[in-house]
Amino acid sequence: MSFKKQYLKSKPVCKVTFKLSKEEAKNADSVKLVGDFNNWDVEALPMKKLKNGTFSSTVELKKDSEYQFRYLLNDNEWENDWNADAYVTSPVSFDENSVVSV
Repeated sequence: MSFKKQYLKSKPVCKVTFKLSKEEAKNADSVKLVGDFNNWDVEALPMKKLKNGTFSSTVELKKDSEYQFRYLLNDNEWENDWNADAYVTSPVSFDENSVVSV
């Protein structure tokens, strides 16, 4: 699990590419990127599955902000990004959410 940040000079946003390897995705058929940036809508950001089994998705996020997020595997299993910038307790469960700071 990882994400790559690319700050744009022309706009106050950062392009963040989230990646989940085949192993990290536990050989899932589908992975969705769910978080503050899409109002936790489980249908909003399906990640693209690449030929090698890795899942990827790129989002533009407003700079100078923090966003909580998690990955949803096969529509039934939540997974954190263990390389996140931080972790916070979810306001709706005892789980932790991953945080990306841009």
